[in-house]
Amino acid sequence: MKSSSGIPKATVERLPRYLRCLEALSPLRATISSTDLAKLSNMNAAKVRKDLSHLGTYGVRGVGYDAELLRFQIKRELGLTREWDVIIIGVGNLGSALANYGGFVNRGFSIVGLYDADMTKVGMRMDGRIIRHISALESDAGRDGISIGVITTPAEVAQDVATLLVDCGVRSILNFAPAELDVPDTVHVRQVDLATELQILSFYMSGGTPEAIDA
Repeated sequence: MKSSSGIPKATVERLPRYLRCLEALSPLRATISSTDLAKLSNMNAAKVRKDLSHLGTYGVRGVGYDAELLRFQIKRELGLTREWDVIIIGVGNLGSALANYGGFVNRGFSIVGLYDADMTKVGMRMDGRIIRHISALESDAGRDGISIGVITTPAEVAQDVATLLVDCGVRSILNFAPAELDVPDTVHVRQVDLATELQILSFYMSGGTPEAIDA
């Protein structure tokens, strides 16, 4: 499967890993080889070179890639040359932790709204933001133009929240609720299910070995 820009989906999902490694480099380091980037990202050099070729960038033999240019190219491809407005729906333990996390801003994401259905939370201030009732989302979205909605609600209401986000024009959703969402094909959903990830780790802990597939 390929993205709308023609880059394979598997490559798109590896680009943030490469970017994280590049941003951790010393600012004095001007170049990086595919071998070094592969070691830092726990990949193999051939796959790194193939992934980066989809960006239209190729390393120079014996020199490597221009680190600053490569960072820019990956950010450009990921849409990180601008800032995206993000809201969080469900200000429980997980939602609160995400709202208080300071690492989103320098990665191109700004938490601009917090919403909850619990009236005991509405009106409270968290990291300079006032928690608003979920019923205010429609009017806020129409005024502010929200880019991404993060769902951290209980599973039983996640679909209702997703439907509301879609109706408000939000086209990207990050879902932490353990529920499969039914949304139009024009809406992009990323599922983060911690229980599922633990179950996958259990597979490996039990001695499981998945079949290797080169993507």
